[in-house]
Amino acid sequence: MKRALISVSDKTGVVEFARELTMLDYEIVSTGGTAKALKEAGVAVTGISDVTHFPEILEGRVKTLHPAVHGGILAKGTAEHMAVLAEHNITPIDLVVVNLYPFQATVAKPGVTLEDAIENIDIGGPTMVRSAAKNHDRVGIVVNPARYDSVVAELKETGALSLATKRSLALEAFQHTAQYDAAISHYLSDAFGADPFSGEIAFGGQKIQELRYGENPHQKAAFYRSGIPASGTVANAKQLHGKELSYNNIVDVDAAWQLVNEFVQPAAVIIKHTNPCGTAIGETLAEAYHRAYEADSVSAFGGIIAVNRPMDKATAEQIVTTFMEAVIAPSFDEESLDVLRTKKNLRLLEIGEKVPTNDMWIEKVSGGFLVQELDNHILKAEDVKIVTEKAPTAEQMKELIFAWNIVKHVKSNAIVVTKDGQSLGVGAGQMNRVGSANIAFEQAGEKCKGAVLASDAFFPFRDTIDAAAAAGITAVIQPGGSVRDQESIDACNEHGIAMVFTGVRHFKH
Repeated sequence: MKRALISVSDKTGVVEFARELTMLDYEIVSTGGTAKALKEAGVAVTGISDVTHFPEILEGRVKTLHPAVHGGILAKGTAEHMAVLAEHNITPIDLVVVNLYPFQATVAKPGVTLEDAIENIDIGGPTMVRSAAKNHDRVGIVVNPARYDSVVAELKETGALSLATKRSLALEAFQHTAQYDAAISHYLSDAFGADPFSGEIAFGGQKIQELRYGENPHQKAAFYRSGIPASGTVANAKQLHGKELSYNNIVDVDAAWQLVNEFVQPAAVIIKHTNPCGTAIGETLAEAYHRAYEADSVSAFGGIIAVNRPMDKATAEQIVTTFMEAVIAPSFDEESLDVLRTKKNLRLLEIGEKVPTNDMWIEKVSGGFLVQELDNHILKAEDVKIVTEKAPTAEQMKELIFAWNIVKHVKSNAIVVTKDGQSLGVGAGQMNRVGSANIAFEQAGEKCKGAVLASDAFFPFRDTIDAAAAAGITAVIQPGGSVRDQESIDACNEHGIAMVFTGVRHFKH
């Protein structure tokens, strides 16, 4: 008879799996709640204390940390190791079925205490998982209930798991514990107020879905959730309707959601290739969306929409008049869903309200990765420095900050032209700043007259100011900091343009 040790937090399918194992002549050893569930289902179970001859102690903190367990798992199949087990009356364990305390689900609950979090850090479980995965030449390790059926099928067909299967299971097991430990590290770093850049960094991911392909059809891709599940994050959004999200959809959805949350008023954003082609605020969400669409209706076709208010029928009725890829909103009312679902393929994502997080931005490079804080800087009117003879009016200052909040989310070199809470022209990702400005001016056309301009970084020359004056721009916001700042200031004074410095740069590579 072979022996299987089963101790799971996620009990999905475990009764059926254990029953199949007993029919394959496995003795089932189990712990705590798992043993209780199996016994109640009529599955014969040997309690862990009957194996260790030692009671579970310290409120269940110690129950499997015992040589009778780990000797049975870690023994190789050699005659020497088997003789040692026989000498100490330890039965070999051939299959370990373990998944871990729900640490991530626990800390995601509102109001969770540090004490609750600590108690849901599994110790015995990861130890058994790692022991079995290390000794995978002899022992099978199953951490994922989705593998139960294939494991049983192989055992029925061949009587044993192949080395290839055991290696596959072992790799999944180490990935499981790595992701678990990364979640604990991330949570405790926040809870203890640690410096996230103080030493080694750990992060893990749980696969949400396989993607058809990546940025291009020849690239394989998948979507992963990292850290603690949180409201207001794209990885935890609920898809209510439409086709499966693509890699590029997900990137654009996140860009749209990050931008729309810059605004307190009802706001709408339409994104194409991570850049906003239309951004606007309004008295109502329907007004905001209409103005965002009208900002650049040509580029808006096939775009990604984000709004910062619950989706309503009036807004939904505008959205369905043209082809769009996806809509993301904190929530959708039933009337809006009835309208939007008339578009068979339109992806609808309910994300919940955004909450502040201490998340980090990770950028992959060959052989490593870069980590930085998110660009969460909030600019207030009192923070800016007026550097020109002409000061902006109160209304211009509001508009400058509106434009500044947009340019923060545009690829550098970035120029944004806005008026009355509506983007008019966006110049993104050009190799020189005046090139971006000219794109924005051309897009805005005659609407530039009386508009304001935001630049994500300083002007190295006065050429952008001269072009802005020719287009009709009346006020400018930029970080300042160039050795030629005075040239730009002089140009503004010559043209009667108000300009303010923020002292903060918003490069977005």
